[in-house]
Amino acid sequence: MGNQLTLAVAGSRKTQGIVEHCASLSGDRRVLILTYTQANQEELRSRLQRYAGDHHHVEVMGWFTFLLRHFAKPFLPFKFSGQRVLGFNFEGRPRRMASGKSRFLDSNGAAYACELGRLAHELVADSKGALLRRLECIYDEILIDEVQDLSSHDWDIFDVLLRSSIEVRMVGDIRQSVLATNPRSQKNAKYSYASAISWFRERQTEGLLEIKDSVVTWRCHPDIAAFSDTIFDPSWKFPATQSKNEAVTDHDGVYLVASKNVNEYVDLYQPQCLRHSVTSGKNFDLVFLNFKVSKGMTYERVLIVPTAPIAKFIASGAYLGAIPASSFYVAVTRAKQSVAIVLDDPGKSTLQFWQPRQNEA
Repeated sequence: MGNQLTLAVAGSRKTQGIVEHCASLSGDRRVLILTYTQANQEELRSRLQRYAGDHHHVEVMGWFTFLLRHFAKPFLPFKFSGQRVLGFNFEGRPRRMASGKSRFLDSNGAAYACELGRLAHELVADSKGALLRRLECIYDEILIDEVQDLSSHDWDIFDVLLRSSIEVRMVGDIRQSVLATNPRSQKNAKYSYASAISWFRERQTEGLLEIKDSVVTWRCHPDIAAFSDTIFDPSWKFPATQSKNEAVTDHDGVYLVASKNVNEYVDLYQPQCLRHSVTSGKNFDLVFLNFKVSKGMTYERVLIVPTAPIAKFIASGAYLGAIPASSFYVAVTRAKQSVAIVLDDPGKSTLQFWQPRQNEA
């Protein structure tokens, strides 16, 4: 079938689609599923056991584990004779001018996470093809979930995989690009976060990849889906979201809530309260989750304390930059039925203000 990327909107059942694909394969198909976060790895394992428990050649692995197990550990001697990888250093960083082995390994022989992608990519060449041939012997197909989380030298590794005999299938939502495997690196910075769409479109032009859009959300109410489509500048050319959420409650859609009415709103509707960081929403005695932490979660209703740029976007239509737009998109699309945004000055916004019931007429 060739290499494929499915760009799926929030609530489109991306992970379930991967599981159902695995269940449809022949039992002897050797498949590796890669994803960045541990939470997503556990979710995939749980669903695979439920829906494809008889497929014993399907393996779930984290991205860093993949680079350690199939690149760094077996092939490090091709770069540094007699050396072995003796651990994994997630938080540490090499000295600024470090070179040679000390660029990639700490004093205990543990591989630096921030340099692991670079090391893995260099080992492809240093092994003179042995690394890739081994990988092709182990797997028929590699699936990558939440592909938008990858960054830096990861894109160079993808270039290698796309040109291999292994079928590569990727699933992600570029608009939810709020995490990164190596956020500090400047390597391939032009493809960071939501800008990864450019990398994919370039590979499609080369004939290495087919891009498909999955535009149906089963989570978000139609009004929420429509609002989420306005968050990114039209120049991104994202397709419109189609909602299959047909539920009707007494409070559906996207609303503004004045600060003075927030407590009453929360008491009445019990939304999950979201904020950008701990510096937001300090004047409210509420239990918050940060936008990034909420990624992957679903709630009936959410209440959002906006940043200044988000408030400006709502009041004037001034588009957000890629990263803040992704954060806001994640927050909005956690909700099934209603989104409330705390704002006192609506400016030119056409969103309706929620009014306490005693003031409703």
